[in-house]
Amino acid sequence: MALSNGTSTTALITQSGTASIQHRASLPNPFDLTDDQILDIVYLAHLNDDEFCDTDKLYNLVSNIVLRSQSPISASSFKPEFVTLKLISCQMISTRSAAHCVHQTTMWILQHLKCYSWDAKALITIAALSLEYGSFVHLSQFQTNDALGNSLRQLNQVQNRNVSAVGELVTYTVTVFQQIKEWARYAADGYDPEDVPDLTEAFQAILVVVYWTIAATVASTGNLVGVSSYKLSEYRIRLGAAVDKLTTHLGNCSVQIGNVRDYVTIRNIFDRPKDIVDFLKALIYPQQKGPENPKIFQGSNLVTKGIEVFRQKHVLLFTSGLDSVEDEISLLNSMYDRLQEDPKEAKGFKKEDFKILWIPIVEGWNEGNREQFKALKSGIKFYVVEYLYELPGLKIIKDRERLNYENQPIAPLLSPKGTIMNENALEVIFEWGIEAFPFRKIDGEELTLKWKWLWDLILKATPGLQVKENRYTFIYGGTNSAWIQNFTHELSKIKMNESIQRADIIIEYYQLGKGKSEPNNSVPSFWIGVERKKQNKKHQEAVDCEIQKIVKCLFCLKRDPQGWAILSKGHNIKHLCHGQAVYQTVAEFQNWKGKVFEREGFDIAFKEYYDAKEKEISATQPCEAYTSTSSVIATITCPNPTCGRVMEVSSVNYKCCHRDDALSC
Repeated sequence: MALSNGTSTTALITQSGTASIQHRASLPNPFDLTDDQILDIVYLAHLNDDEFCDTDKLYNLVSNIVLRSQSPISASSFKPEFVTLKLISCQMISTRSAAHCVHQTTMWILQHLKCYSWDAKALITIAALSLEYGSFVHLSQFQTNDALGNSLRQLNQVQNRNVSAVGELVTYTVTVFQQIKEWARYAADGYDPEDVPDLTEAFQAILVVVYWTIAATVASTGNLVGVSSYKLSEYRIRLGAAVDKLTTHLGNCSVQIGNVRDYVTIRNIFDRPKDIVDFLKALIYPQQKGPENPKIFQGSNLVTKGIEVFRQKHVLLFTSGLDSVEDEISLLNSMYDRLQEDPKEAKGFKKEDFKILWIPIVEGWNEGNREQFKALKSGIKFYVVEYLYELPGLKIIKDRERLNYENQPIAPLLSPKGTIMNENALEVIFEWGIEAFPFRKIDGEELTLKWKWLWDLILKATPGLQVKENRYTFIYGGTNSAWIQNFTHELSKIKMNESIQRADIIIEYYQLGKGKSEPNNSVPSFWIGVERKKQNKKHQEAVDCEIQKIVKCLFCLKRDPQGWAILSKGHNIKHLCHGQAVYQTVAEFQNWKGKVFEREGFDIAFKEYYDAKEKEISATQPCEAYTSTSSVIATITCPNPTCGRVMEVSSVNYKCCHRDDALSC
C-alpha cells in the first residue's frame, strides 16, 4: 500500500524501525525513573498556558463515555479540537510495545501540548483515548440483527478483544482527573505560597501525576487496539503512588486555604468590628467548629457569661507567651486592684468599665506548657483566655499593621467599640502605674509634662543622680541635720534588707543638693526654680493646673521643720512625704515588709503605711484653726459711704495649709 506522497507503507515502517533502534539506547524505561527525574524532564517540556481548553465541557464528554455519567452537553455549544485528539490517538496507537516507547510517546504528547495547562494536557490525552474506547464500548452494544453494527463490530474485532483491564485503568485515570482539576482550581485562585505552602508541593506532584496519567493512557490505548500487551497494573501502581502524594498535599492545601479564608474573615472583622465582643471573638473563637471552644476565666473561676462579660467595656488585651511574664502579671494584678479603688472616675472614664484580659500565645501546646499555663493562671486576678489550640487570630495578632505582637508582652487598649486606643498600654502602665489611667498615650505624655520640670530641677541640683525605670528612688532634704542623718541611716538599712534583695527590689537614695562630691549651693537654686514655676500664672491646660498643685505642695513640704522626702519609681513620682511620717514609715519597715509582696509593689505598701502614720500623727498634733486678738497693722474703713469710720479688728483666723491640696502634703 502506498501513501498519497508515493511513499510505501513498508518503507515508512522500515524507517520508523530503524529510527527506533537508533534511539532505543537513549530512551529510558519510565519504571526506572524516580519521581524527581520525571519532574525535571516533564517540566522542561512545558512552555506556557496560552492555548485555551474548556476542560469542564471536555470532561463532561469524557465522563459520559467512560463513566456513563450522562452529563448534558449541547451539540452546538462545544467543538473539541478533533484534529489534535485524532493526531494524539494515532500516535498512541502506533506506539511500539515497549516501555521506553511509551515514554517516548508520552514526551511527544507533552511537547505537542506544551502550550496547554497541566490539567488540559492530561484531559486531552484521556479524550484522545476516549475516541477509540468509546467506539469499542458503543459497538459492543449493537444488536445482532443490526447489519451495520455487526459489520463494524467485525472490522473492529470487538468480539475478540478482552479489555476489562483497560476499562479499569481508563476509569481510574478519569477519576484521577478530578484531583488534577482540584489542584488547577486552587492554583488559579492565586494564593500566596507563604499562606498555602503545600500548593507548591502539590504542583511538583501534579507533574508526576500528569506524566503517569498520559503514560497509562498510551499503554491502555495500545492494549485496547491490540498492538501491545502491557501489564497495565504496573502503570496503575506508579500512577496510584503519585496520586497518593498529590492527595496528601491537596488535603493540606484545603486546610491551609481554609485558614487563609478564615484570616480574611477575621481581618475584615478586626478592621471593622461591630463592638468589642465582635473584635475579641474574631481573635479567639474559631470561624469553623473546632475540637473545643475558648473559655474565659477570672483567675481560677470560669466566667459563665464568657466573652459577653466584656460588652460595653474597655479592655486591656494582655498578649504574651508563657515565659518570663511574672513581672507583667504582677503589674497587671496591681492594676486590677487599683481599678477597684477610689477615685472611681478620672478624665471622664469609669474605672469599673476597664477590664484586663490575658491571651496566652503558644505555638504547639503540650503537657509541659499546659502545666505552666495552669500555674500562671492560678496567680492571676484578672480575666484569662483558655484555648489550648492555635489561636484563630494568631496571624492578626502578629500582623505588623495590626496588633504587631513580636514575642514580647504587649497590652493594646481597646474601646467598647472595638477600636484600638493605645497599641501598647503596658508602656505607660510600667512607667506611671494607675496614675496613667485611662492608659492612653496622651495620658503618659501629660504625666511626663507634669513632672519633667521638677526632674530638671532635681537633676540639676543633685549631681550623680541617675533615674532608672526599674528602681525606686528617695530624694530628700530639709534644714534639720539630725533628721537627715537618721533618715539616711534608715534608708541604707532598707536598701540592704534581705527581703528587699530577695524580691529584686532596687532602692536608691539621694539628698537634694548633695551628689557624689561635697554639698554645694544648689539647694537654693532648686527652690528658686520651684518659685519661678509658681509665678507662671499661665495654667490654662489641665496639666498646668496639676503643676501648680505640685508647686504648692512642695512649698508646704519646705516648711516642715524636720524634713521632707520624695519617692519615685523611675520618673514616676509616687509620693511627696512629710518628715516625721516618712521617717517613721522607713524606720518601721519590719512592720510592713510583708505587704510589699501582697500589694504587688514597694511603693503601694509604702503609701499604705505612710498614710496610716500621717493620720496617726495628725490625730495627736491636730492642725486646728485658732483666733488671735493681737493688733493688726493695716486699718480698713467702713465701706458704707455714709459712715467711713475705721473699723475695729475683732479677730484674725489662722488655718494650716497641709490638708488643702489634692496631693495630701
